[in-house]
Amino acid sequence: MKMAHAYQPRAAVGSTDDYHCTLLNPHVTKNSYIISSQFKPGSTQDHHAALFLVPQSLSAIAQQDNKVGKGWTCFGEGALPNTALAGLTQVPLLSFWSPGHGIDLLPKGTAVALPAGSLVIMQVHYNLLAGHKPVKDSLVLHTVPASTPLQLLHLNLMLAPPDIPCPAGVTGPLCDRAASLANQGQRFGQTAVAEVNGIESICGHDSSHPPVGNTATCMASFGKKGYIVRVQAHMHLLGTTFKMVLDPGTPQARTVLDVPHYDFHNQRSYNLTTPIPVTAGEPVQVTCTYDPTLAQELPVLRKTPHHFVTWGDGSTDEMCIGLAWTSNVLPNAHSSL
Repeated sequence: MKMAHAYQPRAAVGSTDDYHCTLLNPHVTKNSYIISSQFKPGSTQDHHAALFLVPQSLSAIAQQDNKVGKGWTCFGEGALPNTALAGLTQVPLLSFWSPGHGIDLLPKGTAVALPAGSLVIMQVHYNLLAGHKPVKDSLVLHTVPASTPLQLLHLNLMLAPPDIPCPAGVTGPLCDRAASLANQGQRFGQTAVAEVNGIESICGHDSSHPPVGNTATCMASFGKKGYIVRVQAHMHLLGTTFKMVLDPGTPQARTVLDVPHYDFHNQRSYNLTTPIPVTAGEPVQVTCTYDPTLAQELPVLRKTPHHFVTWGDGSTDEMCIGLAWTSNVLPNAHSSL
């Protein structure tokens, strides 16, 4: 599937980022399963991409928003604009691309559902610090019939809110957290500020005075019993390490994912050789660390003002995301797919 038109990324005044959604039609006439995907970036401006499934029941809304095949602006994790149905439950995440990904093979014996009549939204974050040229991205999905005996995957997202002060000796008006958040609201809208505060609240922080430092951490839990078969970490350019730990602080603690040298330009998902069983409500902790001095060392970040770094959609903001895919039962490791 290819974009019908090349897209010219455009950033709002004061921003260097653009999130754009393009609607793709895979012309699926029968229920299918996705067993691998490959997002093909059209430019170094592609910072990351998220692929969302639009069920047939919402296809008319998506077609209306598509603006004659040219897509729409879509900052944040949502996909469909101007509708209360745009959550991840109604428009679920199919796959996630970031630099370092090639062909994304799901674990043997597992798949993601692609029902008949579905559409796909390709949400791409363009970083205009890397260029200003028109971009034409494409996507390949490898599918098999839904009659294939495979286990469906469920995505669990775990978020932690970064609150990274300017390094010692670095000053500027945006080194104040409140001023930096206000600037983010100007760049992406007030919903971006609400998103920051919402993540702080979920993690038990006072959104007005959260813990400040070069580490972000948060506890979550699995919603239902299953097996972790696939994991991934996502941060931006200041990220240095990542950990995902089950049952932290207990004798049963298990490290699910440890990335001691995180590299934004070489991100990937990991299919676990041995699936890890989890129970409903079992606690899991994600922890990210950052090096704020990289903002002065990396050429692409030197162009931007010094600022207090919080969660945000921009390339100069940060994220801390742990992704864990689970299956309800143990997948068949001997599957030929």
